[in-house]
Amino acid sequence: MQLAEILLAIFLILVFIISLLANLLVVICFLYSSEIRKQVSGIFLVNLSLCNLLLTILNMPSTFLAILKNQQPFGDCICKAVGFLETFLTSNAMLSMAALSIDKWIAVVFPLSYTSKMRYKDAVIMMGYSWLQSLTFPLVSLFLSWLDYSTIYASCTLHIQEGAEIQRFAVFTIIFHAASFMLSLVILCFTYLKVLKVARFHCRRIDIITMQTLVLLVDIHPSVKQRCLSEQKRRRQRATKKISIFIGSFVLCFAPYVITRLVELLPFVKINNYWGIASKCLAYSKAASDPFVYSLLRQQYKKVILNIVNRILKRELYPSSGYNSSLDTENEYCLHRGT
Repeated sequence: MQLAEILLAIFLILVFIISLLANLLVVICFLYSSEIRKQVSGIFLVNLSLCNLLLTILNMPSTFLAILKNQQPFGDCICKAVGFLETFLTSNAMLSMAALSIDKWIAVVFPLSYTSKMRYKDAVIMMGYSWLQSLTFPLVSLFLSWLDYSTIYASCTLHIQEGAEIQRFAVFTIIFHAASFMLSLVILCFTYLKVLKVARFHCRRIDIITMQTLVLLVDIHPSVKQRCLSEQKRRRQRATKKISIFIGSFVLCFAPYVITRLVELLPFVKINNYWGIASKCLAYSKAASDPFVYSLLRQQYKKVILNIVNRILKRELYPSSGYNSSLDTENEYCLHRGT
């Protein structure tokens, strides 16, 4: 094995371990917490995590073995099944991220009518459409025998040998990536930029109130005033940072692979194998980052994980008193509204 292949294999192992543990933890939190299950966004999150889990368990080992052996790791039937699952799961994961952004957009831009605009039934319908669209493309590719092993990506994926169907395959590939990657990216940009606009508007209102308060409090200590101004600055940057992570991680992980697949269709372009495998591994890394981007770094999930750990260790998380009980209830309510 070349050094580049060894590094790619090590990177893929790290992605596999992180993705497996993190996505499994999200699913456990969903099953453990009734509050998370009650939230509409929980449907999108668990669907995303299940897609990432299946992609981790079924597709990443196949690519890893292909890198080690430098050849197709399985027989043709298993390879077609792996390619079918990869096409379906990747598309479904992208559409799940788009659905999450729509849910966040409605919650922030239309907070008073959120419960009527985004019901549990609406979320199930959206996920049903996601599954239907995601299944359509791999079924067509399976029927047309466009699922095969590609040495460029060291994986079983959408692939066709040189032949008369190359133009049809090119049109199919462009439509597939337009209906999955481009559609999801457009939705992400539209919804999260609307969310950012509302967040900045609220920040400006808070800043005005803060400055008016600081002017009235003439005797306020300079250090307190400085802390207020610093918090004001952090508040303005927080929303931008979160939106940048949502959109940036999507583009960073998927764009190199999608662009490579589209450039590959040009007859005069030859894709380097190492770059093809690297872009594939980068696309896999989205499955490892999603649990942290959308779930595990939120206070609600941290609290659920802490409850699970304390229950396993048979420790009481909070002392049993009326005050703490009411405080927990209030915190749960705030967390539910915040999500």
